[in-house]
Amino acid sequence: MKIIGVDVGGTFTDFHILDTLSSQATVFKVSSTPDNPAQAIVDGLRELERQGVVALDDIRRLCHGTTVATNALIQRRGGRVALITTQGFRDLLEIGRQTRPHLYDLQEDQPEPLVPREWRFEAPERLVASGQVLRPLEAGAAQDIAAAVAAAGVDACAICLLFAFLYPEHERRLAAALEERGIPVSLSSEVQPEFREFERMSTTVLNAYLTPVMVRYLQTLETSFQQLAPRAVVGINQSSGGLMSVRQARRFPVRTALSGPAGGVVGAAHVARLADRPDVITLDMGGTSADVCLIRDFEAGIAFDRDVGGFPVRLPAVDVNAVGAGGGSIAWFDAGGFLKVGPTSAGAKPGPACYGLGGTQPTVTDANLLLGRLSARGLLDGRLPLGVELARRAYLPVAERLGVGVEVAALGCIDIVVATMVRAIRAVSVERGHDPRDFALMPFGGGGPLHAEAVARELGISEVIVPPYPGILCAHGIVVSDLKENFVRTCRVRLEPKACDIIGTSTRWLLDQATAWFEAEEIPAADRRCELSLDLRYVGQNYELPVPVTAEVLLATGDDGVMQKLVREFGDIHERTYGHHDPAAPVEVINLRCVARGVLQRPQHVTGALAAVTAPVPCDRRLVWFDRGGPVPTPVFERSELQAGQEIVGPAIVQQMDTTTLLHPGSTARVDAAYNLLLRIAA
Repeated sequence: MKIIGVDVGGTFTDFHILDTLSSQATVFKVSSTPDNPAQAIVDGLRELERQGVVALDDIRRLCHGTTVATNALIQRRGGRVALITTQGFRDLLEIGRQTRPHLYDLQEDQPEPLVPREWRFEAPERLVASGQVLRPLEAGAAQDIAAAVAAAGVDACAICLLFAFLYPEHERRLAAALEERGIPVSLSSEVQPEFREFERMSTTVLNAYLTPVMVRYLQTLETSFQQLAPRAVVGINQSSGGLMSVRQARRFPVRTALSGPAGGVVGAAHVARLADRPDVITLDMGGTSADVCLIRDFEAGIAFDRDVGGFPVRLPAVDVNAVGAGGGSIAWFDAGGFLKVGPTSAGAKPGPACYGLGGTQPTVTDANLLLGRLSARGLLDGRLPLGVELARRAYLPVAERLGVGVEVAALGCIDIVVATMVRAIRAVSVERGHDPRDFALMPFGGGGPLHAEAVARELGISEVIVPPYPGILCAHGIVVSDLKENFVRTCRVRLEPKACDIIGTSTRWLLDQATAWFEAEEIPAADRRCELSLDLRYVGQNYELPVPVTAEVLLATGDDGVMQKLVREFGDIHERTYGHHDPAAPVEVINLRCVARGVLQRPQHVTGALAAVTAPVPCDRRLVWFDRGGPVPTPVFERSELQAGQEIVGPAIVQQMDTTTLLHPGSTARVDAAYNLLLRIAA
């Protein structure tokens, strides 16, 4: 039986094929098809069958990470959306928060709302914070609003009523009236059922905006895949890490906004366990961007407030920091004559100049080819040849303007990209109180291992872990992911014994919701897991910190010792996060959260014996530029020929189908039992 992970990126679509019986893995790449991302998946599967890698009837599960939602938001290609809100709150979507996109730029405005004012409708109803109904929603009013929405000719409708997360009945009445007219509906009480009105409204509108796009895409994908592999189940990766069914993805497409990067972080955590390195910083460098994330004790942080395409989204997502630094990032000069690299990318088509597909602008990939770091034989084991002269022609104007040689200009562009990635890593480490020197760096993506050592040197990191298939790690992470669903219930109460009954009631509600989800997804009892946490803050604060907790603690009744223990745990987390805490200050609960997991079959990882082995033999030698001192004769090794226990001394290049690893002079690389490449950086 085969499980296939597919990650659709900006340049390539990656496949990780796992045989569940032998635990053997096969990796594969094809060029992405931006106009129809599903086509690259179909093409890749057919090519895999043609090569005899997989029989399509043997596929049992397709795990899919998608950028469809992200691209739709960035390119503003979603559906036409209406919004229904409480009377008097029609303009909340535009008022938002007082923060500006850029603090010191007085000219840049917030992005235009996705719902024009004429498509925002007010419902004559009103609740208060306690959930009490001050003004009920009459049946006639619901029908009138539904008729007005239908007359507007929209593709979907978002409903976000005041305090609906406490009392969702009014939203459900409006939804019923709209569904009678065949209009897809997103309810805030389902999409994001917690307080903070603006973020809840924004997230619900985004969900409705993406619904037409994702429904079409998922229908195309399902139809194509059912014809190719009718016995397989499709799972969609979500922003928080973990899979959801296609049915859930249709209801909540906004959950896929950071689908791809989340898969890479899950894969990195899996590799970190195999390497026994609990604390790592990930560096995922693809064709368009570089994503970084900090993992502690094998767990990545989860953020609840993110911006996607300039719009605030309040949903759990892997805490990834993305910057415009990819292999396709274009080198250019600003108005002051300073050399810049990115964030504009050449993408998949036309791609870097060296691809020979019509691109003429200098990119990071062109720079690496000019410096000898990439082989002229090309990418994907030669299936994508690279033209050195095309890259040289693209960089010649840059070199002439700088008054240097083409190779020195290329080195300058690499330095700029490295500096951009270093800043991104500092944002998730140093700026949050973590010393990057206490972590190993784990690069992946097509470009991560090429630049990892330079990034590590700038940060003082001494060890780099290169996974066996770095360019496919996002797809790998999706394969080892569990089914996952997040539940939340707002419960604002002080953390004291008399609040135990309220907390216990909310906990039982969450566990009932999780049980219903397990049943709907047909997850066996032995494979069910629930992880509970509290969002806590000091009274008077505006933001919360999550504190993990067990169901037994939350269901305890009137136990002062339990409450004091939670207060102490919150103080410890507050100290680690902000550098201080106040043991005497009152603490309050804002939300209770439950992460329900359906554990899928976990394959056994293949390891090699660390017996005494001979030194690896290079397959080639070529001149490589490491700095402005000129090219250095450098041996080239094939990653597939390296054995566990072998060691390489730099300078060296390790090439494989999905990426290239660069080892600077004086550094060493050793293959561990899990076939990771462990780089020790020379001082």
